[in-house]
Amino acid sequence: MSDDDWSRDLVTRTGFKFHVRPAHPDDEPALAAFFTHVTADDLRFRFLSSIKEVGHDRLAAMTQIDHQKTENFLAFAEGSPAIIATAMLACDDALEVGEVAIAIRSEDKQKGVSWELLGHIAKYAKAKGVKTLESLESRENHAAIELEKELGFVAQGYSEDPSLVLVRRHL
Repeated sequence: MSDDDWSRDLVTRTGFKFHVRPAHPDDEPALAAFFTHVTADDLRFRFLSSIKEVGHDRLAAMTQIDHQKTENFLAFAEGSPAIIATAMLACDDALEVGEVAIAIRSEDKQKGVSWELLGHIAKYAKAKGVKTLESLESRENHAAIELEKELGFVAQGYSEDPSLVLVRRHL
């Protein structure tokens, strides 16, 4: 499966139009700029740690990917070169379980972008043969947990860290 097969124009329930495509190594500067427009809480929720800036190592891990076990989709508002969201899928070696992580530019929240991106990743994962999608969420990230529940994920406590919730959906 070519990574270009999953570039799409998407439209949210609110009518917001955006383009999504797999990340490439030359996207690192734009991805760095994107993360300067993500709230401190959303950075903490995305990386499950308190960071003030997303450094080169993390950016490289999100742009220099194999497109087999790992995919990172970047979203762009219609007619704009600026990244408005990123949605990463990292699968186990057997491609049976995939972990999802999404971040949205603060001014583009509440437009339905997360909903559409999560749906896009679920379709992509299913096409690859992934059986289960998972996401580790901070218990404080109520918006993400509720969105995932709306899309058929089931939340449960995470035994290794009581401050986290594991949400899971079988495809």
